[in-house]
Amino acid sequence: MTRLLIADDHPLFRAALHQAAATSVTGCTVLEAADLHGALEALRADADIDLVLLDLHMPGSQGLSGLAALRGQHPGVAVLVVSAHDEPRVVRRALDHGAAGFIPKSASPAEIGEAIRCVLDCGTWLPPALAESVAALPADPADSNLAARLASLTEQQYRVLVLLADGLLNKQIADRLAIQERTVKAHVTAIFEKLGVRNRTQASGVLKALELGEPARVV
Repeated sequence: MTRLLIADDHPLFRAALHQAAATSVTGCTVLEAADLHGALEALRADADIDLVLLDLHMPGSQGLSGLAALRGQHPGVAVLVVSAHDEPRVVRRALDHGAAGFIPKSASPAEIGEAIRCVLDCGTWLPPALAESVAALPADPADSNLAARLASLTEQQYRVLVLLADGLLNKQIADRLAIQERTVKAHVTAIFEKLGVRNRTQASGVLKALELGEPARVV
């Protein structure tokens, strides 16, 4: 039986996605999360999730960072990005970071259902209005390289990286994650090595490169 996870912080839009998914895939089970932490918890708890519908802009996920986290920690799960960021370059970047497709928040229920079925059939789905312009954009080697480096981090290392980028000191990170400070230091050392950076500022810059800014509001 197909299992889907919707990760979006807007209850009404989450409900619309839920309805579209339930209507388009017979007998599917639809789970929900309101932030990135909840989505990662759901994926840890349920190894049978087939597809995640991921909002790019919600608590814990700014820009492409949530997509990078999901693809790095759960590479076997397909991710359909759902966002008001529908510029061709943003869509191209999402694909370069491992998304299996892109649904604009202006999409109709029929389009959402079509996208879900396409990705579940191992395809890649883009809205017809964007497909040609996105295809005309070459993949950015810098984004592909960044995605590969972030994918090398463990789940805990990614959490440490996010807190480090927020400006927390090792002791504060240890308290937040309920681990020992020496464990944080070991994670930081591993993060620097895997990301190819020399200090905390450079490590923070890796996440900053994933930012997209505020999306336009869908009216």
